[in-house]
Amino acid sequence: MSKVQQRDQQLATEEPSGLPASAAVEVRMVTKQFEPATAVDDVSLTLRRGEFLTLVGPSGCGKSTLLRMIAGLLEPDRGEILLGGRIVSSAGRWVPPEDRAVGLVFQENTLFPHLTVAGNVGFGLVRRAKSHIARRVADVLELVELVGYGDRFPHELSGGERQRVALARAIAPEPTVLLLDEPFANLDPNLRAQVRAHTVEILRRAEASALFVTHDQQEAMSMGDRVAVMNQGRVEQIGAPKTVFHLPKSHFVASSLGEAYFLPASHTGGGGLSTEAGPCSCPEETLPTEMEIMVRPHDVTFDADPNGESVVTAVEFQGAFLLYEVELPSGRRLRCLLPHTIEVDPGSKVRVRLEHGHVPVVLPARVKEK
Repeated sequence: MSKVQQRDQQLATEEPSGLPASAAVEVRMVTKQFEPATAVDDVSLTLRRGEFLTLVGPSGCGKSTLLRMIAGLLEPDRGEILLGGRIVSSAGRWVPPEDRAVGLVFQENTLFPHLTVAGNVGFGLVRRAKSHIARRVADVLELVELVGYGDRFPHELSGGERQRVALARAIAPEPTVLLLDEPFANLDPNLRAQVRAHTVEILRRAEASALFVTHDQQEAMSMGDRVAVMNQGRVEQIGAPKTVFHLPKSHFVASSLGEAYFLPASHTGGGGLSTEAGPCSCPEETLPTEMEIMVRPHDVTFDADPNGESVVTAVEFQGAFLLYEVELPSGRRLRCLLPHTIEVDPGSKVRVRLEHGHVPVVLPARVKEK
């Protein structure tokens, strides 16, 4: 077995390391319908203690509905939900949200405008002694790097600071699990990346178990120990981000994590495949008769050639890289990411080739609609 095959086999079976086997959340065959549609369809998944699991998918795929059922804001039609090994939702049991020991952070941080930062953070600690509340608030503000902000009000904070206060308020009661639903959606792109990185750092230090909902592909891959891709109420694939990215099990999953194109391919014998963008090798013994290979922009390159059959149609400057769009003889278009040192003008003829660097993903050809 080649090193490339060994790597891909490792990706296929890899589980996050250093995570305890016990579960913070268990979802068992949960279904939720909003007539006539089924929002969540027989979903099962597990969030390990200390793990960060991201749910990604398009709007309406069921990810926020699933999170709200875990929180207790919605009741499933069928199935069981366990938090820390305790059943909180089943056919014969229902635990209200306030008794589930979950922390919630939503897109709208919903801080109380009339309370100070310290008042907001300590809001969920009202049943405890004042001395304990003061210590816990101080500890959590230090965790989120807002020491000295306790007497300020929400309107005196930046967007990123308000989001950190919302995170501190959710962490303060030491919940079994932290549930985050698109918490950075209202932030501008530059601040969003900064707050996202800071949030992950805070949650790691707090050793929190967190379930994070997003429709942002990059966010899902950069934040999660594992990522679950949802489509039409079901989890299509779950695994380590690099596993799901490099070895997607469907066209939908491939397109949900990064840019992906699909080229018809045919056998050439000896483990070879032929495509419109050039040959590639795939040593799998069993391949579908009608198949396509997945191609991402970093898998494609080209050489300028006046006799080439493909044409550069557009180029996008991205600093250290140039993103080219190339039209193949059939009219299909691919995008390829190349170093900025390779400059080719739109309209130039080129000869395209594939450089996967790993065994390409082969999927059954999609059925063409009539």
